[in-house]
Amino acid sequence: MSTPQRSDRGRWLHPHHMRLLLPLRRSTVVVAATTIGYFLLPFDRGLDQRTVTVLVLGLLGIGALLALQAVSVIRSPHRHLRAIEVLTTAIPIFLLLFAATYFLYAREQGARSFSEPLSRTDALYFTLTVFATVGFCDIVPVSQTARVPASLQMVADLILVGLIAKVMVGAVRLGLERRRSSSAPEERAP
Repeated sequence: MSTPQRSDRGRWLHPHHMRLLLPLRRSTVVVAATTIGYFLLPFDRGLDQRTVTVLVLGLLGIGALLALQAVSVIRSPHRHLRAIEVLTTAIPIFLLLFAATYFLYAREQGARSFSEPLSRTDALYFTLTVFATVGFCDIVPVSQTARVPASLQMVADLILVGLIAKVMVGAVRLGLERRRSSSAPEERAP
């Protein structure tokens, strides 16, 4: 039998509650690792066809990951926690992928693409302002070709948020229906 652990506030946490925190820990580790990677990886290749292919494959990979995660949400005994874990992992990775795209593009095109040169932090900031639809207008795409990925991100943001919400809510609902049907007493034939 496992023993409870003491929380920061002096209360005892049951091991069951500790397990419930695991999805939050996993999500935090994945997001922290990808964010650190974004800032530390050497982006020494230009925005050539190979880089664009890798970025597109990254977006497709996120889509495949979400599909697999939806299945895990359905099967999980803690569906709501798994759905939250998926959201808190997939959205930051999606945003970091676009930030890398903007950073590489701005570096390749120079001052012709955005209103100012973009550092990695600027690219991430621009990505977040587009995602949040606040657009502070301090960094804007000024060339037609720089507006293409920004426009694609706007559409992808809407699709991502709507799709993730629909899939995760549906997965939680399906999981709960499965749980109810498996726990319902079987009807006996007379």
